[in-house]
Amino acid sequence: MFSYKKLLGGLAGLLLSVQAMSVSAEPLKIGYSDWPGWVAWQVAIEKDWFKEEGVDVKFEWFDYVASMDAFAAGQLDAVGMTNGDALVTGATGARSVMFLMNDYSNGNDMVIGAPGIESVKDLKGKKVGVEVGFVSHLLLLNALKANGMSEGDVELVNVPTNETPQVLASGQVDAIVAWQPSSGSALNLVPGSKAIYTSKDEPGLIYDMLCVSPSSLSANRDDWVKVAKVWYRVVDFIKDPKHYDEAIEIMSSRVGLSPDEYKGFVDGTKILTLEEAKKHFQKGSGFSSLYGSTQLSDDFNVANKVYDTPQDVNAYIDPSITTGL
Repeated sequence: MFSYKKLLGGLAGLLLSVQAMSVSAEPLKIGYSDWPGWVAWQVAIEKDWFKEEGVDVKFEWFDYVASMDAFAAGQLDAVGMTNGDALVTGATGARSVMFLMNDYSNGNDMVIGAPGIESVKDLKGKKVGVEVGFVSHLLLLNALKANGMSEGDVELVNVPTNETPQVLASGQVDAIVAWQPSSGSALNLVPGSKAIYTSKDEPGLIYDMLCVSPSSLSANRDDWVKVAKVWYRVVDFIKDPKHYDEAIEIMSSRVGLSPDEYKGFVDGTKILTLEEAKKHFQKGSGFSSLYGSTQLSDDFNVANKVYDTPQDVNAYIDPSITTGL
């Protein structure tokens, strides 16, 4: 006997199959920006390693803040963000999961004093240009705390990070806080300026992550595992002395700098091996743990009214793909 239920059931199953094929046919869209730990993806892109691994990806180049905006707008499956900024985008509605650790800043983020400013203690009563509420603000607070000072000892001037070199050069402030390439530009632009505190003084203050939407991670987990495998192929390539110069050539070309210029940026970035990343994914209360560092970022964000409600840090971190490699 002819059954409409069976027919409708079959059509529904066929429709779901077509939809699944349609979803799987879409490449994973990843936003990346001008930071060595994310520019490093260019090695895999140019060498076509994603195809070799059997995963279809599309990398899209942005300015950093624009990349977060694109992720928040649902235009990307994943984006390179700091652990603190992942909380900020999540608090405003665009939740993500940090599943792959690219690096931690190892000197590229700097507090830079104008000529005559020789130490953090020299900033007492001075003006500091910093993008308030961003990771550079957190770096400044840590620098002040390490020197027995507080935010009240300085006058903050809210300056977009990419404008900090010009603001320092103009004499409007006595110091700035910025990350590469803005920090390097400031040092070059202002003769006599110097870095008086950097992220190398507090390893793990700033982790740089690949953050994926929960829905994409759930629907495409096997593909994200493949992306992680490609990443560690990139790391091995960069750290191999035989391939280091080629890697620097590829990365520097992406951002329009000479290889010699770019080597300094890479040296200020602790690109993590798989075993190193696994250690930083372990739960802990200090900066050496992604969990501890992210909790400190959450405390900072709430205290500075970046957002009002504390975030559940554990919900933003999934170490299982990294620990499973």
